[in-house]
Amino acid sequence: MGENERRMLAGEWYLPDDPELGAQSLRRAELCRAYNSDPLDADQRTALLGRLLGSLGERVVIRAPFHCDYGAQISVGARTFVNFGAVFLDAAAITIGEDVQIGPNVQLLTPTHELDTERRRAGWERALPVTIGDNVWLGGGVIVCPGVTIGENTVVGAGAVVTRDLPAGVLAVGNPARVVRELT
Repeated sequence: MGENERRMLAGEWYLPDDPELGAQSLRRAELCRAYNSDPLDADQRTALLGRLLGSLGERVVIRAPFHCDYGAQISVGARTFVNFGAVFLDAAAITIGEDVQIGPNVQLLTPTHELDTERRRAGWERALPVTIGDNVWLGGGVIVCPGVTIGENTVVGAGAVVTRDLPAGVLAVGNPARVVRELT
C-alpha cells in the first residue's frame, strides 16, 4: 500500500489522482462495466460483486446500474437490497448492515473536499466512513454525506440529505434530514 492510499484510508488529506489509486479505480471500472452492461444471471452477478466489493453477505441484490470508486471498501450485509442507480463513493469504508433496503438513485458519499480554495484547486480531499445499521430503509434519492452513521431500524424519507448521524429507530426526512418521530 502506498502512502497516498494509506492516508486516504486513515481519513487524512490525500490526492486522488495517485497512480496506485488510479490502477484500483481502473479495476473497479472494468468490474462495474461488466456488472452493468452484460446480461448476467443471478450467480454471475453475485460472483462479480464478490470480486468487486470488500465483503458481501448472502442473498444480496444490487440492481444495475451500480457505481463505486474502488469497491474494496464496501461491505454489504446479508439480505440487503439496493435498487437501480446507486452511487457508493468508497474512498473510506462504507458499511451496510443486514436486511437494509436502499431505494433508487441513493448516494453514499465518503469523500469531502478542502474548503481552502488553493488546496481544493490542487485536488486535496479526504474521506470519512459511512455506516448504515441493520434493517435501515433509505428512500429513493437519499444522499448520505461523509462521516455519517445511521442507526438500526431507521427510515430515511425519499430525497433526504443526511448530514449528521441518525439514531436507531427513527423516521428522518428533509434537507438536511431531521428526525420527525420515533418508530416502534
